[in-house]
Amino acid sequence: MDLTTCLKSLLLAIQQYRGSRTTHNTAQLHKQVEEVSGLRCDQLLSSGQVLPSECVSGLVELAGNPNTNPSLTSSIISLLAQLACDDDSREMLHSSYNLTSTLASVIHCHSVTPADPLVLQCLQVLQKLTYSTRTFQSTNYIHELIAFLMTNIQSHNDDIIMPCLGLMANLCRDNHSVQSHIKSLDNVKPFYRTLINFLAHNSLTVVVFTLSILSSLTLNEKVGEKLFDAKNIHQTFQLVFNIIVNGDGTLTRKYSVDLLVDLLKNCKIAEFLTRYQHFSACLSQVLGLLQSKDPDSAAKVLELLLAMCSVSGLRSLLCDVVFKPAAAKLRAPGRRQGPGLDNGGRKEQSGLALVQWLSSPVEGAESCSLQALHLLHELLKESLGADTIPDRVVSFIEMLLPVLLGLLRGLDPAKGDAHLRKHCHRITHVNSLLLLLCTDDSTRSIVSRQVSAQLCLSQAESLLSCCHGNNPLTCLPPGSDNDLSQVCAEALLKTLELMSKLRQQVKDMETSFYRMLQDQRIATPLSLALTSHHRQRVQTGLSLLFEATPLPDFPSLVLGESIAANNAYRPRDCELSVKRVAVQEVPPPRVNTSVLDSSSGTSRGVHSLVEKMQNGLGVKTLQEPVKDSHVSEIIDVYAQKISAFASQESRLQDLLEAKALALSQADRLLAQFRFQRAQAEAEALKLGSLLKEAERRREDLQSELSNQVLEVKRSKADMEELLQHNARLQQDTEEHQGLKGGYNALLNRFNESERLLREQQVAHVALTKQSDALRKNHEALQLQHEKMASELEERGEQVRSLRSDLQQKNSDITGLRGELRAEEEKVKEKDQERRDLEDTVDVLRKELNKTEQARKDASIKASSLELQKSQLETKLKQKEDELNKHSAMISMIHSLSSGKMKSDVNLSL
Repeated sequence: MDLTTCLKSLLLAIQQYRGSRTTHNTAQLHKQVEEVSGLRCDQLLSSGQVLPSECVSGLVELAGNPNTNPSLTSSIISLLAQLACDDDSREMLHSSYNLTSTLASVIHCHSVTPADPLVLQCLQVLQKLTYSTRTFQSTNYIHELIAFLMTNIQSHNDDIIMPCLGLMANLCRDNHSVQSHIKSLDNVKPFYRTLINFLAHNSLTVVVFTLSILSSLTLNEKVGEKLFDAKNIHQTFQLVFNIIVNGDGTLTRKYSVDLLVDLLKNCKIAEFLTRYQHFSACLSQVLGLLQSKDPDSAAKVLELLLAMCSVSGLRSLLCDVVFKPAAAKLRAPGRRQGPGLDNGGRKEQSGLALVQWLSSPVEGAESCSLQALHLLHELLKESLGADTIPDRVVSFIEMLLPVLLGLLRGLDPAKGDAHLRKHCHRITHVNSLLLLLCTDDSTRSIVSRQVSAQLCLSQAESLLSCCHGNNPLTCLPPGSDNDLSQVCAEALLKTLELMSKLRQQVKDMETSFYRMLQDQRIATPLSLALTSHHRQRVQTGLSLLFEATPLPDFPSLVLGESIAANNAYRPRDCELSVKRVAVQEVPPPRVNTSVLDSSSGTSRGVHSLVEKMQNGLGVKTLQEPVKDSHVSEIIDVYAQKISAFASQESRLQDLLEAKALALSQADRLLAQFRFQRAQAEAEALKLGSLLKEAERRREDLQSELSNQVLEVKRSKADMEELLQHNARLQQDTEEHQGLKGGYNALLNRFNESERLLREQQVAHVALTKQSDALRKNHEALQLQHEKMASELEERGEQVRSLRSDLQQKNSDITGLRGELRAEEEKVKEKDQERRDLEDTVDVLRKELNKTEQARKDASIKASSLELQKSQLETKLKQKEDELNKHSAMISMIHSLSSGKMKSDVNLSL
């Protein structure tokens, strides 16, 4: 039975059970739930179909009804947990179908019996549902759920403590409303004490859950500062890294990574991690986890590395470990490699493992591929920002470039919109990384040697065709970031920006670049970029527009019309979003199950219903104004269903085309098979001759094989003996552990007694030595006392003589003080004389200036009055004599003043 038929039967059983809760209807619904659970339901909710949505809504409603049979409720919750297989389905169950509040109500109804299997099942599904999802405080029954979790965490039931801790960690993480509610409760302090006691629990999972809750609630409080201070944080780092590397499951590793990511958001703890002495070794072990094939573990490891890149002090260490060159180590055949070499090889191949995750398939681990690209972007940005690029980074870039160019290929629009969207995201990240490599001249030359114009041109044309080939019924609104046209446009603009960077270095790149800019279809992605609310997209669009505007065939008119259409769409999109919110708030009307018998009947029923409603509304508008506000909302609901049916029809048409394509491919495969069969017959003849030769070699090797078989038998016998010996050693180990505890206690007591004895012996020897030293010191001091007594008498006589001398000196000092006062009076008199002489000098200077002026006047008159020359010469000589006298007086005054200054200096000294 196919999935559609099962879902129709399930919806019919849900309707019958709602109408009558009889035993027969209960058994029928239980059977239908079990049948659907046995089918493959991957991405059923994200398909956007109406039938699964109706079934899930009915199941959620029945699960939340307290009158539903508990066994049936358990089966329904198991089916809903099975549907939550990916992040999109979990988000839809949480936000669209309110499964979180439904499960919380079930737990609240059975809170009296917390050990009930139904309660444990609800807790496990809630833990899966609320992981990395924010739950608002206004959600129904969230307060009752928090009270239930806090009560049972403080209980002694180990079976329920772990799921309660995991769910509480999910609710508290990055949720300030829930954190504030918990902190405002009265019993929060006993709850903190219980959590702190759990830090010594035997289970590492419990410890990680507890640390996550404590970091969310107390990281910026006094309790958190004590828990995560400088003394304890290194032990926390060691514990978290050990759990990440040697964890006992994906769940524990996932929560450990989340805990460390949350701790790194605190600046103080991030600074502590930069000073952690074992960080390089722990980082190498974490990078070694990338060699596993588990995409979930690799995704969490890459998330942790990206969080470390946000800390400036850790990026350089990450670059050193990731870009460390891998040394090829040769070993002889048949010789085992030691564990140290294995660890070293893992450490050196961390960058290679990161590159391998880049080439992971799009359908399998696309998140790992995008995270690896983002991580390489951050690390290469750090390395290229240095003054000189290390050689190991250049060699890593040379190894990385072929992988990046391989990721640009493989775009196939026939594989569906989901594949196209994921591949466009990958192309955008790859082109961003290539643009980063083009910022430096040395790395740009490496990129230009490996990138061809044909590759970029084919990539741009494919993306441009995808931008115009999207089905409007299967795409999201153009305003959203996940719209397929928006995603393709962003990838196309990144490709064009890369072509612009390399147009001078790569042959024919400039011609291809300008050819793409003159394509008439370029107006759509450019308009989407220019009207986007992302700054980087607008800047890229403007730079390309600046390059394209001078070109003769650039479609500027089409671009203007496209921009105007996008601007006109925005207010209409806002109105539609408001209507969607209003429709979601109003419960949808019940749908009769008979309508869902066949797709054709459904389409006809919906179309006829729409025509009736439109005719009814037309008559009503002519008669009286419309008073029912819900009619427009019901029309929107059915319009959405009509668009869903139209998208379903388009998908069926695509499926028919895919089947026709598959038939043609099968014919080609048959022709290839016939040709390969003829080749295989020819090769079979060659293989026959080779087989005869191999038979001869087999006979030679048979004898060697018999000898190896004997050695294997001996080895098996030795292995059995070793296993028996190992079992005996295990028993001895258990006994040894028991004896070791008693021995350690006795050894501690013995060590303590021996330490006390040694301390007493050392103290006794020290006291004996001190006694001998004191006795000798006493004798020496007695002799010194006698000597000091004799010397004291001599010093007494000297003191008396010194006293007499001191009296004589005092009398001399009084005489000298009198002389000093007399000298000071003389100095004052000299100062007064110096001031008088300075006044005289000023007067003489003024007369000198007048004389100089008179001399100038005389020289002027001498040129005009030559007759009076003789008289003026005599007067001039007289004046010169007077001037010489004045100069002599000035020099004498200067000499006297300088002499007085010297005498003043001598007196002051």
